[in-house]
Amino acid sequence: MCLILMAHRADPRYPLIVAANRDEFFHRPAAPADYWSDAPHVLAGRDLEKSGTWMGVTKDGRWAAVTNFRDGTSAQPGTRSRGGLVAGYLRHSGSAQDHVTAVESEASEYPGFNMLVGDRAGVHYLSNREPGSMMLAAGIYGLSNHLLDSPWPKVESGKRVLREALVEATKPDKLIEKLLAALADRTMADDSTLPSTGISEDWEKVLSAAFIGAHGYGTRASTVLLMDPDGEVHFRERTFGEQGELIEDRRYQFSFAEDLT
Repeated sequence: MCLILMAHRADPRYPLIVAANRDEFFHRPAAPADYWSDAPHVLAGRDLEKSGTWMGVTKDGRWAAVTNFRDGTSAQPGTRSRGGLVAGYLRHSGSAQDHVTAVESEASEYPGFNMLVGDRAGVHYLSNREPGSMMLAAGIYGLSNHLLDSPWPKVESGKRVLREALVEATKPDKLIEKLLAALADRTMADDSTLPSTGISEDWEKVLSAAFIGAHGYGTRASTVLLMDPDGEVHFRERTFGEQGELIEDRRYQFSFAEDLT
């Protein structure tokens, strides 16, 4: 993912809300969200090059998502795929805390990443571009290609829309639609507000939009995940082609027994 907006225990109706865009080269093969044939408890899209994923959820309510950390450098040969960080957690039954602890010991083996990992006990954040992990307090968070809550324009705008959507939307479908609309925003930031991450100013401008459209690269999927206090899970994913056209709109809903509050 390259933009993740999250409300963690910020609203009694929804203990968890995640809205995220996956930005990637279009030549990299991927499968849209579905239950995995080799791990049927996992619902996620799939990178067909490395078999990992950028975001997913399990039938027992565990979830994870990852973004890359942009610093103008390329991944070094021999480093591991960031998608394996998410897939490894979803495939197995360990806690979010255990997974983060395990990843901390091997974080240098990956290119720059930011990872959010959640279960019924809470949500953890880890980046290999700053020391230590955090268990997050209740609140609204934003993450792009820098550290958690770095005040990039699309992060700040997305968090504002998420807060507004929680006030305005009374039903899950309405909330999901509002969040998908926010993820579809192609407005680029003013030059004066662009971050400096080691790439050209022109690219900073293109990548400043929530929904990215560039030759050969852009937003390939928009995903919204909701969980309510009764364990009802709503998962919606839209996938897009190279011209920004909608290819597919997938909806999943399931529940698990234990209370999330």
